[in-house]
Amino acid sequence: MSSRLIEIFEDEKLVEKIKRRLPYLFQLAELESSRAGKIGMEVGSVRERIIVALLIYKFGEANVETEIPITEPEVDAKLFEAPVSIKTITGKGFSGVKIIWTVDAQKAKEFRGNYYPKCDILLIQINWNDIGGFYYIPLEVQKGLFDKIGRQNYIKLPKPGTNPRGVEITKEALLSLVKDIESKSIRINWQRTRIDLNPYKRWVDLWRED
Repeated sequence: MSSRLIEIFEDEKLVEKIKRRLPYLFQLAELESSRAGKIGMEVGSVRERIIVALLIYKFGEANVETEIPITEPEVDAKLFEAPVSIKTITGKGFSGVKIIWTVDAQKAKEFRGNYYPKCDILLIQINWNDIGGFYYIPLEVQKGLFDKIGRQNYIKLPKPGTNPRGVEITKEALLSLVKDIESKSIRINWQRTRIDLNPYKRWVDLWRED
């Protein structure tokens, strides 16, 4: 059964809205997650919520499951009961996309030994002041590449002795995935807009309420 995610990329009005709105919304996420000019780790969760909100906007709240157990580290939402993984990268390249976050080298090895693709991926490539993209990588495409190149070439483990941040899809594998004929993409021009945001205003207003 083909995933309903493809409908996002076939909806011309929505594609135009994504091109126009996504840079603005992700800029808001950065501003809300910043302190003293530094963007905090929580920006990833805010970006994820923005993309889940897009799914709810397109498909309706009843068809998007957001209460995903912590035991499913790759799954960020379910669309019509099918699991979806949301991933973001920053910059021109396609490296650094995490499959799971772990600081334990042994756990990372075990994960690679047991891993097999299990959900569709929505990948957002953020590239400020340049061109990036919004990609849909179907599960079947991931399985096909994984079977073809093997887990050693598909999965990159953290370097021993470094501060490991997680297990990644190799740059070469990710490039193959996004270029696959079955994958879909929207080109996005990542331009910043002027936003005056006070991250405390909303909370102050809530304190003011009776």
